[in-house]
Amino acid sequence: MLENDQQIKKLAAENDDLENYFRNTIIPQLFIDEDLILRKFTPPAMKQFNLSKSDIGKSIKDIVDNFRFPTIVENITQVMDSHEILEKEIQTTDFKWFQMDIIPYVVKKSAKANGVIMTFVEITMRIKDLKDLEKLIVDHELLLDTISHDLKSPLTSLLLTINLMKKSSDETSSQHKVLFNILEKSVKKMQTVITELTDAGKQKHKYKTQEELLSFENILEDVRLTLAGQIKDSGAKIKSEINVSEIFYSRRKLRSIIYNLVNNAIKFRSADFKPEILITTTKEKNFIVISVKDNGIGIEKSNKADIFKKYGRVETAIEGTGIGLYLVKEIVTGLGGRIMVKSKPGKGSEFKVFLKQ
Repeated sequence: MLENDQQIKKLAAENDDLENYFRNTIIPQLFIDEDLILRKFTPPAMKQFNLSKSDIGKSIKDIVDNFRFPTIVENITQVMDSHEILEKEIQTTDFKWFQMDIIPYVVKKSAKANGVIMTFVEITMRIKDLKDLEKLIVDHELLLDTISHDLKSPLTSLLLTINLMKKSSDETSSQHKVLFNILEKSVKKMQTVITELTDAGKQKHKYKTQEELLSFENILEDVRLTLAGQIKDSGAKIKSEINVSEIFYSRRKLRSIIYNLVNNAIKFRSADFKPEILITTTKEKNFIVISVKDNGIGIEKSNKADIFKKYGRVETAIEGTGIGLYLVKEIVTGLGGRIMVKSKPGKGSEFKVFLKQ
């Protein structure tokens, strides 16, 4: 009897410790059992996800809208099936970013997952800082690309011209030959400096392209917010059919792909009606396919190859650098994917991006 009393006191003390932790933690946490029933949550979770005590005992499927991101049920099921922790950055519809961790609660005796523990740490400011840093990196990479492609070519031509001038006349004075040699060495030195500069710059930012598990809906919503002014001014309607939600890719590169394709769909709109844009995701073998379809001005067949060239333009009267599609193609093909376009003048365009997984 005495032993039972001691065990009860011990359990009561442990329960008090646990309740005290729940009351005082600043981290939103959820405890969900194997039947997807919400068993417990911390006060910060109540505030962030508008939960109440009456939600305890409900299926997570019945209150899924409270969490404001679409794949919560799939993510919980995945963790319970795999017994592996899932770490993921998510954005809720109130535009806050969280580092979400789903940890399986595994019973040692049965080795079965009896549920999961979910934690949410807000990282909104960190994501904002990362976006600002990403913009700087993109500008830096564009500068390196310009130096590499736009300066190397004329320097090579200049070097060839110098060599031709040296060989073209046997009567060239020794003084002129000395000047040609100095000029040739200077050009070669510039070529070496450019190569070292671009190679070092690319290596410096190589780590910025790390791949991670991303929610396509969050990336798309981020692009919508960035283009909010253009969307409002043009009256554009953007619809989406997301058949594949999670994509393993570089956040910055996926965002750049979607941003440029949607931006172009708005920019190259018809003067006769407001832009309508349909964005879909599907899976084909080892690729996730992102389609961006619009009802814009379309592209002549003879211009389809040129639009992916650097500074290639379809319509010179429209403001822009002509570098967006060039960047998209460089990103996609550089990671083993491809991009294609279907279009008719006056009938709109559909760009399909194949991302290798």
